Amino acid sequence: MNIKKYLDTRRAIIQDEINILLPSTKVKPKTLHKAMHYALKGGKCIRPILCMASCQAAGGSLKEVLRIASAIEMVHAYSLVHDDLPSMDNDDYRRGRLAVHKKFGVANAILTGDALLTYAFKVASEATKDSSLNAILVNELATAAGASGMIAGQAADISTKKKDLVNLEYINIHKTGALIATSCKIGALVARANKKNTQSLLLFGEYVGFIFQVVDDLLDGDGFANIMGRKKAYNYALLLNDKAKKSVGHLGKTAQALNEMCDFILNRKS
Repeated sequence: MNIKKYLDTRRAIIQDEINILLPSTKVKPKTLHKAMHYALKGGKCIRPILCMASCQAAGGSLKEVLRIASAIEMVHAYSLVHDDLPSMDNDDYRRGRLAVHKKFGVANAILTGDALLTYAFKVASEATKDSSLNAILVNELATAAGASGMIAGQAADISTKKKDLVNLEYINIHKTGALIATSCKIGALVARANKKNTQSLLLFGEYVGFIFQVVDDLLDGDGFANIMGRKKAYNYALLLNDKAKKSVGHLGKTAQALNEMCDFILNRKS
């Protein structure tokens, strides 16, 4: 498999779907809608692609998982818009471009994040033709994004002064890992996977979420890389990579894309 081509193709599919789902930039309020589109451009779309790959690994349809995968990317984009705000991480750039609050102003950035989050749940509530399944998907996404998931991690990141390994693990499991793991679980749910395969894909996502953060820290020279040392941190990521692949080993060839993505995340340079 050519993983770069695979990711590029899946990313284009997600971007096209998002452009269809979002309100047009020609519709009032135009600034808000322009900012929403702006926030969703230029990303790697790792989370929605993992969702799609998990669904297909469990025998599901790419067409049926596409909407909920798009909703996942909207939630991720909202979190980045708010993380970049002066009151949070105070970052001026995101994905090589001005952050939303620098381009559209702080007030508009807050509204953009709010709009992306709420719109994501609108999309999730209509993700498939099965209303009972949609309710489950909304619950899973809300749990991953909320006070017991992503927001819990961000709150801990802000309030924790001593970033030892225990605190780092808590922060990263919630802030980064929760949405990645749930993306894989949601893919399994859309595929109507059995309990064993659903749990396996969730476990795979948990490992991948940890790998993602460790590699982030290696690239930035902080977090795990700073506490453990670069070599130990990388070896830890290698161990997690092996465990991730073993967790979906019984899925055979259908898990090839997941395994290739695991290696891509481990070896990424940005």
